[in-house]
Amino acid sequence: MKILLIVPKYTYSHLTKNPSYSYYFPIGLGYIAAVLKKEGYDLDYLNLNHHYGTVEELIKNKLDRAKYDFVLSGHMGIGYLMIEKIINSVNSHPSKPKIVIGGPLITSEPALMAENLRFSFGVVGEGERTIIELLTCLEKGKDVSKVDGLVYRDKDGKIVITKKREVIKNLDSLPFPDFEALGLEEQLKHLTSGEAFFNYFDHPRVYHILGSRGCPFQCTFCYHSLGDYTYRVRSVKNIIAEIRYAIKRFKINGVHLNDDMFSYDPKRVKEFCKEIQKVIKETPWEFKWDCSLSVNKADEEMMKLMKESGCDMIGWGLESYSPTILKSMRKPITPEQIAEAVRLSMKYQIVNNGNFIFGDIAETRETAKETMDYWKKNCKGQVKLFFIHPYPGSAIFKHCVDKGIIKDKLDYIKYKIHHTNIMNMTNKMTDEEFNELIDAVWRNSIKYSGYVRPLKAKKTGKDTRDFTVRCPFCKEVIEYKNCLVTKPFLYSHQVACKKCRMRFFFASRLYTLTIKYYRQFDFLRKNYLMIRENLLKKRL
Repeated sequence: MKILLIVPKYTYSHLTKNPSYSYYFPIGLGYIAAVLKKEGYDLDYLNLNHHYGTVEELIKNKLDRAKYDFVLSGHMGIGYLMIEKIINSVNSHPSKPKIVIGGPLITSEPALMAENLRFSFGVVGEGERTIIELLTCLEKGKDVSKVDGLVYRDKDGKIVITKKREVIKNLDSLPFPDFEALGLEEQLKHLTSGEAFFNYFDHPRVYHILGSRGCPFQCTFCYHSLGDYTYRVRSVKNIIAEIRYAIKRFKINGVHLNDDMFSYDPKRVKEFCKEIQKVIKETPWEFKWDCSLSVNKADEEMMKLMKESGCDMIGWGLESYSPTILKSMRKPITPEQIAEAVRLSMKYQIVNNGNFIFGDIAETRETAKETMDYWKKNCKGQVKLFFIHPYPGSAIFKHCVDKGIIKDKLDYIKYKIHHTNIMNMTNKMTDEEFNELIDAVWRNSIKYSGYVRPLKAKKTGKDTRDFTVRCPFCKEVIEYKNCLVTKPFLYSHQVACKKCRMRFFFASRLYTLTIKYYRQFDFLRKNYLMIRENLLKKRL
C-alpha cells in the first residue's frame, strides 16, 4: 500500500494560492505519520500550507506523480470547508484512492460528517491504533465492521458507526510524532517573532508537544464535555526525551505544552520543572516554555519554581469571575483562586494568557458585571475578554441545537463556526441586553488593553518590520524585530514587554484611529463579515 498524508491549509489562507507558515503544527497528524512509518508503510506527504497554488492544483499535481492507495487527512471542528475541498479534489482524480479522515471534526459529529463528506472511512476518537487495524483489515480482505472507532458507508449506502474504541492508556508506548516529514523545518525557517511567546524571540523555533490526553473535568464549552475522554499522562521522562530530540534535530528555542491540564498533578509539574532545568543548562542558547494551568492548582511555590525553570507564559483557564457562571460551566474553581493566579502571574513576571469568556447559558447582566468589575480593577489588560463559542461535541453546542439557536448543524459548522459569529446562547438575557454586553466587552477591551504607537519602524523584508516601542507599564524602550506586517498602514501587534512581561498592543496610526472610533466602524465591520460569509459560500 502507498499512502499520502495531507496536512490541510489552516485559517483563511486556503482562499489564496500563497504559502502560509502561521499555524499550529498538527500534533495529531504527526502521531499518525509516526505509527504508519513504524509499521513500515510506504508513506508520502503533502503540506498544503508550504506550497504555492490552490488546494485543487496541489493535490492534482501530487496524485499525478504517483499512484496512491490511500489519502489521509484530518482537522478540527472549524475545518469542514478545508476537508471538503481536499476530499472533493481527491475524489475527482482518476486514480480514485480511498480517503480516510480523522480529528475532532469527525469525532464530534460522525454521522453528520459521513452523510455530507464523501470519504471512505472516518476515524472516531484516537487514530493511532484504528488506522493500523483498518489498513491491516483491508489488506487481508477482512470485515471492517470489526474495527473499532470507524464511521463509513456500507455497500448499500447505509452509515455504519462501529464500536467505540478504548483510549490508549500507555501514552509512552507511542512513538514521537513525525514532524520532520510533515515539514516542520520549513515552517520554522519562516516563523516571524509574533508566532510564539508574544514576540520574546525575534526568530522563534517553537515545538508543540502533547504530554497528556483527555481531561479530568467536563466544562460545558469544551469539546470533551459530551464524551468519555479519560485523562492520561505521559511520563515526564518520556516528555523530556522528546524535547531533547527536538532540540537536537530542529534547534528549537521554545516548547509549547498543549496539555489541557498540565497542572492536574502538582508533583508532576515540579518533576517537569526540575528536569527541564537540566535541559536548559545543556542547551547553548536561550530556551523558554509555556503551558496551560488550572487556577485551583497554582500556588506561590509552583509559580516560583516554574519561573526559575524557564516558563514564560501560562494559559489560565479563568472563564468567569462569577460563582454562578463557574458552577454553570462545571468549572471546579473559585473567584478567589482566579484572583490569586492573576496576582502570582504579575508578581513572577510570567505572561498571563488567560481569558474571561462571556455568554454562558446562565449569564445575566449581574453575572457579567461581576466579571467585568473585577477585570477592570485588577487585571490591567492582562486577561483577554471574549465570548463562549459553541464547538461541536460540547454541551453548550448541544444546548444551542436543542434550543433552536443553531437551526442547521451543517450550515453552522460550514459557515458560522468562526469566532466573529457571536450568538446569544443565554437563557435569561434579551438580545438587546446581550448586544449591550458585546458593546461593553469591545469598549473595555480597547480601553484597558494599552494601545501605543511605535517610536520607530524599519522595513526589513517584503512583509517584515523592526519596531522600537516604549512599554506603557515599566516604560522600558524595547526592540521587536522580524514582525509580520502585511498591511503597512493598518497593523496591530499584541506583545509582552521583554523586561516586565506585561502584555500590550502597538499599532499603526490608522489602526488606532479605527479603535478610537470603533462604534462608527462597527457597521462596516459587520457588513464586511456578512459579505465575506456570502463570498465564502460561493467560492467553497
